[in-house]
Amino acid sequence: MRTGEAVVVADGGVRDGAGARIPVVPGFAERSARGLGSPKEEGKALRERVPRRAHAELELDGSRPDTVTAVEESNRGRLPGLAPIRVGRMAATPFAFLRGAAGLMAYDLARTPVTRVRAQICGDAHAANFGLYGDATGRLVIDLNDFDETVHGPWEWDLKRLAASLVLAGRAGGADEDVCRAAAHDTVGAYRRTMRLLARLPVLDAWNAIADEELVSHTDAHDLLGTLERVSEKARGNTSGRFAARSTEPTEDGGRRFVDAPPVLRRVPDEEAAVVAAALEGYVTSLPEDRHPLLARHAVHDVAFRVVGTGSVGTRSYVVLLLDHRGEALILQVKEARPSLLLPHLATAGFETPVVEHEGRRVVQGQKRMQVVSDVLLGWTTADGRAFQVRQFRNRKGSVDPAALSADQLDDYARMTGALLARAHSHSVDPRLLAGYCGKNEELDEAMATFAVGYADRTEADHAELVSAVRAGRVAAETGV
Repeated sequence: MRTGEAVVVADGGVRDGAGARIPVVPGFAERSARGLGSPKEEGKALRERVPRRAHAELELDGSRPDTVTAVEESNRGRLPGLAPIRVGRMAATPFAFLRGAAGLMAYDLARTPVTRVRAQICGDAHAANFGLYGDATGRLVIDLNDFDETVHGPWEWDLKRLAASLVLAGRAGGADEDVCRAAAHDTVGAYRRTMRLLARLPVLDAWNAIADEELVSHTDAHDLLGTLERVSEKARGNTSGRFAARSTEPTEDGGRRFVDAPPVLRRVPDEEAAVVAAALEGYVTSLPEDRHPLLARHAVHDVAFRVVGTGSVGTRSYVVLLLDHRGEALILQVKEARPSLLLPHLATAGFETPVVEHEGRRVVQGQKRMQVVSDVLLGWTTADGRAFQVRQFRNRKGSVDPAALSADQLDDYARMTGALLARAHSHSVDPRLLAGYCGKNEELDEAMATFAVGYADRTEADHAELVSAVRAGRVAAETGV
C-alpha cells in the first residue's frame, strides 16, 4: 500500500497509510465496509420487499380512534380556552380538518407499507405548509415552512400527506375529481423526477439546490407564475416594521407596546412577560456567535400572546417587540414546541422512537436539515419549564392558498410542492437511493394518487363526524377566528 492511501478497516473506521485513524461522518465508510452496491441499485432492490404499487393501500383498523376522541386527545396539554378556536377552524372544511389532524393521519400512515428508508421529514407536509420567506439579504425563497412535527421517519408519510391534502384542497376549491386526482398524481411525479435529477447532480450542487425562479421552469408551473408574483409582492411588505405599525402604540417613555386585538392578540401580565423576556437569554446561546451583536443592538419593549395556525392553536405562542436605536422594530415569535404528534406512531412502522432532549431544538434542527436557507435568527429556549422555538415574525412571509387555485394552477402548485419536498428530503437521505426506488415510470405516482383519493374520502367522513359533534353540543367550537 502506498503511503497516504486510506483503507477501510474492520472496526468500521478509515486509516491512512501510516495507520492513523481518519475521523469520518457516521456511515461514510459503511457502504465500502459492507460491500454494498450503488445506492441506486439498493433502491431498486427495495421494490422486491415493498412494491411501488403497494402504496395505494389504505386499510383502517378497528382500533382507530373515533374523530372526536382524536381531536380531544390532540388538544391535551394545550390552553383549554383556545380549544374551541382550534375545533372551529378544523370544522370549517375537510381540508382544514386534515391540517389539524396530523396525529390521526400518522396513526393511519403507520399501518401502510414503508420501505424503512429514514429521512428527516416535515411530519405535516400538507399543501398549505409551503410558503415564501426572506433570506438574510431580503431575497425571497419558497420552501416548506412548518416543522412542529418534524422527526426522523418514513419519507412516504410526507409525500402521502401532501398528495391527500391536494385532493382536499382541490375539492374545497370546487375542482372536479379528475383535477384533484391529477394534482395528487403529479405531485408524486414531480417528487420522483426531482429526486432523479438530484441523484444525477454533483453532490454539492444537489445539496444547495434552492427554490428560486428556476423552480417554475423545472416543474413547468408557468400557469402559477402570476399568483406567485402577487404573493411575492405582498410578502415583501410583510415585515416586523409593518406589523408593529399596525399592532403597537407609542408609550410615554418613547417606546412602543402591543395593542390588544382579542382573541388573536392580547397583552399578558407583567410577570408572564418577564418570564418570556428572560428566556431570550437562553435563546441567544442557541444561535451562532456571529448573530449575538445583531440582537445586542436591540432592546425588549413588550411581550404579547398571539394565537397561531390551525395545527398549533392552543399552544403557548408569544410575540416579543424589540426596537433598535432608531426605533425600528424587530419582532420575534416565541412558540411552544410540544412533542411531535408522529412520535407515538414510529414504532408501529418499524422505526426507532428517538429520545428528545429539547423539543425546541428538535424543531429547529429539523428545519435546518430540510431547508437550504433558514431564518438567521432561528433558535430555541426554555421558559417556565416549557420548550420553545424562536424565530423572526413576519420575515417577508407569504403563502399561496391551494384551495383558491384554478384547476391549471392547482396542478402547477402540486408539481412545485412535490419538487420542494424531494429537495428537502434529499438533505437527509441519499437521493440516489430514493431515485432507484421511485424509478422512471409512473407506478408510484398512480399508487399514491389512489391512496390520496381514498384518504381524502376518509377525511371528509372524519370532518362530517366532527361537524355533527359540534352541532350536537358534544364539542365546543368557535368559528370565524
